[in-house]
Amino acid sequence: MHHPQVQREHVRPDGNAASGTPCFQSILALTDLSARSQPSVERAARLAADHGALLKLMYAPSSLAPLAHAEAATALAALARAMAARFDVLVKQVAISSGGLAQIVDEARHADLVVLRHERDRSPGAFFTGQPVERLLRQLRCPVLVTRLAARPRYGRILVAVDFTPASHELVSLAHGLDANAALELFHALNTMHESKLRYAEVSDHAIRTYRHDCQRQARERLFSLTDSSSARRNRVLSTIGRGDPARQATVQQQHARAELLVVGKRRAHPLADFFFGSVAQRVLCWATGDVLVVPTDRRGYSPSAVMPRTLQPAR
Repeated sequence: MHHPQVQREHVRPDGNAASGTPCFQSILALTDLSARSQPSVERAARLAADHGALLKLMYAPSSLAPLAHAEAATALAALARAMAARFDVLVKQVAISSGGLAQIVDEARHADLVVLRHERDRSPGAFFTGQPVERLLRQLRCPVLVTRLAARPRYGRILVAVDFTPASHELVSLAHGLDANAALELFHALNTMHESKLRYAEVSDHAIRTYRHDCQRQARERLFSLTDSSSARRNRVLSTIGRGDPARQATVQQQHARAELLVVGKRRAHPLADFFFGSVAQRVLCWATGDVLVVPTDRRGYSPSAVMPRTLQPAR
């Protein structure tokens, strides 16, 4: 395993958020109404307060201890009142129903962000169909925040895993808009498969070192372009380069940098491809030690808030 190499830190003269920073207007928080899901709901409420967003609470029953309809309705109403009073946000309750995947996907079409607690389903069925969050990610077009940590007032450091595709700019912009006061670190993992192919072809060590140097130089230039973009302007932007599997290296760097949040993109793929190979986002969710924000990379042009005026966004 290669230890990431810190390349550069940019200190900005101003800490103002850039114009055009994304803003969430509707946040959907999923809860099984247990004490374990409370930090996730609080994180969603804090984000709603920061962004002046509507917070929608939806009951997603646990497979282990689902609540009766009346009990769930009463508990959800109490939770909504508590979050509204504590965080001074507008809270709407989603009507109690089965809380199944189809209903969650339907509700998420009207949200800018979905927030839920990380929980592993250890049933045999999950091995073939995937974890609940994985099944959800296959169908959603909005970002999904999967929480592991207690709901602190702010994220101190946010790590963004970038691959230099056009979607990387959106990941940086979204991370900046999530919490403009957090220190931002951009991370890229160099692919080592090409070096292995060169060694297999018996290319000289000097040529391989030259190739590696060129890859690092190009990565530094591209990271500089991302950190220098208008959406990334802030007091401090750190860029880091690692070598090896991007999912593994990103989670290693998250631990090394003590980043509370890791932002990663996810391309839409066939479920069989995810089952046999596993996406980067899927493996990051498995290995991460902090919160993870998964952003679908095919969501260009998707903005429910732009379609529905904020005053017309009640819970359905």
